[in-house]
Amino acid sequence: MGPDVLAYLQPDGGWGWSNAGLVLGRDEALLVDTLFDLRLTGEMLRAMSDHLAGRPISTVVNTHANGDHCFGNELVPDAEVVASRAAASEMPEAPPGLLGQLVSAELDEPLAGFVKQAFGPFRFDEITMRAPTRTFDGRLDLDVGDRRVELIEVGPAHTLGDVIVHVPHASTVFTGDILFVGVTPVMWAGPIGNWIAACDRITALGAATIVPGHGPVTDASGVNGVRSYLEWVRDEATSRFEAGMSATEAARDIDLGPFAGWVDSERIVVTVDSIYRELDPSRQRSSVLTLVEAMASYH
Repeated sequence: MGPDVLAYLQPDGGWGWSNAGLVLGRDEALLVDTLFDLRLTGEMLRAMSDHLAGRPISTVVNTHANGDHCFGNELVPDAEVVASRAAASEMPEAPPGLLGQLVSAELDEPLAGFVKQAFGPFRFDEITMRAPTRTFDGRLDLDVGDRRVELIEVGPAHTLGDVIVHVPHASTVFTGDILFVGVTPVMWAGPIGNWIAACDRITALGAATIVPGHGPVTDASGVNGVRSYLEWVRDEATSRFEAGMSATEAARDIDLGPFAGWVDSERIVVTVDSIYRELDPSRQRSSVLTLVEAMASYH
């Protein structure tokens, strides 16, 4: 992506197929995110080994709590693992074992088919979750050899503790799941205004190269696309909330329009549910299983 900065991409960017990054300093390196299981993380680390050339990974940054960005942490046992305090607190809510149980459970259709398609390619039974060893709030600047790396907390948005990673010397930003490019965003936490503001924060950095959490490398146009999607879903969901439709009805009723070709369109179910919770603070938070069942039905 620039001097001593690399991105590791996993097509097609759908459920679980996340991106990562590597920043090489003079005598050490920083890894942005690990992957969804040990097999994939091991493949990535082997691919990176030729570039490391005696510069061990001393720091791993987890951009947020979702397992496809942190479940491989144990394969970098000597590194300091850094995350926002909010992200670290959220990680125990969806441990590897829970996803493993979901994949192996006897489920009715359409849930069984959806879970197999989304999570079946990954192995969760081998993972021992390695939690962050250092947390922060707001911002943390790190020195990686002779390279400055800026960690900027922009959550809650996609999750409770989203962090973007700015590498000034390479004019590069690793956004975690604040950006999905060609892939439908999913808002587990919100508020949606924070996510839109996070897009503006990325644009304001003026980076030439932007690495999303899922999908291909982009520039400011990719940020604008996600921002447009979020504004569109916000407006469409709000009008249906005011008309008295349920969140599930609203998600099904919304015309995907220019975003219909994006991967994993069923994620709109979760985002609309989160928007409804903003519009009615007394509304109970839907369980993850309930949301997965609703996405399976939509899919």
